[in-house]
Amino acid sequence: MNKNLKELIAPTFMKVHRDIKRHKHTHYWLKGGRGSSKSSFISIEMIVGIMDDPLANGLCLRKYGVSLEKSVYNQLKWAINMLDVSEDWRAYKSPLKLEYLPTGQEILFVGMDDPQKLKSIKPANGGYYKYSWFEEVNEADGIKEIRSVEQSILRGGDCFVSFKSFNPPANASNWVNLEVQELRDDRLIHHSTYLDVPKEWLGKKFF
Repeated sequence: MNKNLKELIAPTFMKVHRDIKRHKHTHYWLKGGRGSSKSSFISIEMIVGIMDDPLANGLCLRKYGVSLEKSVYNQLKWAINMLDVSEDWRAYKSPLKLEYLPTGQEILFVGMDDPQKLKSIKPANGGYYKYSWFEEVNEADGIKEIRSVEQSILRGGDCFVSFKSFNPPANASNWVNLEVQELRDDRLIHHSTYLDVPKEWLGKKFF
């Protein structure tokens, strides 16, 4: 891996990066709109984290499986390219999967609309799903649905990193807006906007 992480992680996320390295929290709720770079940060963290821990695997989830390829799957392939480690990874389309070739570790992509698959899911390499990413978590029916999924996937290891990313809904009473107001010892809440990202990363056309 030839890239310095400071070149790929926006300054606003460096505190979150250090928090993950120190295993201070399990649940990371990252909220922000377009251009906030939350998805870029999560994808970099997952790829680097899996390459650094031979027992770590990843699981990416959205409410509907059909949304996965054009969102988190492509975002993680972007991270692999940016980290200059493409020769170590293989991308599969059916089923959607990314495999770390040196060890057989994998990142799977599953819709929460397929509960039976989630109940029986397990890594092929004997490790565990250390990393999970609930993209557009506000699409879920509520926190109970998220916790039900986590009961199936947060097992087999001692350290977990569960990302929940979303664009805050305009309705203040939306369940996810209410959920992030609850303070818990095992969660970190982070809010970013395009104003927190180096302008050259987004380009003039964005602004």
